[in-house]
Amino acid sequence: MNTTTIQLPNRRHLLLRTRFQLLGGLTFAILLPALIRMSVDPRVIWSSNMQATIFAAFVAHTSGYMLYKRIGNFPGVAAAGYIFPTFALTYGLVFVTIFFFRFDYSRFQAAASFIQSTFWYFGLSLATRQMESYRLAIIPGGDVDRLESIPDVSWHRVNSPNTIVEYASGVVADLRADLSDEWERYIADRALSGTPVYHVKQIRESLTGRVEIEHLSENTLGSLNPNQAYLKMKQAIDWMSALFVLVVFSPLLAFVVITIKIDSPGPALFRQKRMGYRGNPYEVYKFRTMKFGNASDDEKEEAITKVGDARITRVGRFLRKSRIDELPQAINILRGEMSWIGPRPEALVLSNWYEAELPFYRYRHIVRPGITGWAQVNQGHVAAVSDVLEKLHYDFYYIKNFSPWLDVLIVFRTIRTMLTGFGAR
Repeated sequence: MNTTTIQLPNRRHLLLRTRFQLLGGLTFAILLPALIRMSVDPRVIWSSNMQATIFAAFVAHTSGYMLYKRIGNFPGVAAAGYIFPTFALTYGLVFVTIFFFRFDYSRFQAAASFIQSTFWYFGLSLATRQMESYRLAIIPGGDVDRLESIPDVSWHRVNSPNTIVEYASGVVADLRADLSDEWERYIADRALSGTPVYHVKQIRESLTGRVEIEHLSENTLGSLNPNQAYLKMKQAIDWMSALFVLVVFSPLLAFVVITIKIDSPGPALFRQKRMGYRGNPYEVYKFRTMKFGNASDDEKEEAITKVGDARITRVGRFLRKSRIDELPQAINILRGEMSWIGPRPEALVLSNWYEAELPFYRYRHIVRPGITGWAQVNQGHVAAVSDVLEKLHYDFYYIKNFSPWLDVLIVFRTIRTMLTGFGAR
């Protein structure tokens, strides 16, 4: 039997290896500043504040690297853009903790470690930009034809079971297709050789950030159940942070109330019945951004905000773009009705409409609705049924990958959308 070998230029370069990146980062960001200090005063390494700072920097750097790598694994993420906020978060948390417990530490060592951590990974990102192309081999048969339309991946079709593809990031096949015995042996051999084998649906989800649900037999509801331990931990974090926001930002909230009242007649708060956690309706609170008293006879049309909607007030336009109008929903979070992050809650009339049109729509209520979410940062505001189906795919991806890593990424992207006004109406 003749065997053809195709070598893809994807052998793991030294710069791409986790061990090199992390050990190099620890050396450059922690050991090097310490050696500089020791060159001036060799005894400084024995001081308690220097040792505490090195240990804290090690924890912050390692945590930052792990978070940075986890965020980079989510689809559509340019990981380099999250280096600074990721390390700012981990270093900030570690050294705020040290400050809170009044441990003595070296500010020079801490600042140098943070700055050099960001420089190290920015440099690696620039050096490896051309090396990180994801290369996947496609086994013919079944539903694999749409894969090659997914961008930022180097796709290679394997035309014969006698072809061995080396240095590929993985092999993709429709494992539910009626493949021949030769192709099944080929897939088994690739798995035994250490090459990852992916089901077509699995790889499509990981590359697009969407979970498409078509038939119950293909997607058991259990596979989409969120992590219950994190669900409870997240609720506690939501509750404490909502209380913090209402207390600390109460002067800002009072100022916004006065501004709304001056800008247009009517109440400062907007209330609306929406579909919530586990399909239970609740009343949402937001700052009013539209003119009061212009109700439409068509309840569905009234619930939809259109592009350039004439009902939006001058102050309301700024509140929507900056997302400040969402802050009163901290009250809903305190009441256990919402989370900061989750599928966006819809007005009851729209939710009932979407449920009638879209299969599995109600399943998005298995987690608490959120002020921001995976669909919001990827798609923005939508109302048409066809767009809501796309939004539903993003919601299911969030539920299936429910984790603190994804929530941190959504927080970073939400800050960016607040600055750019993406998706605001």
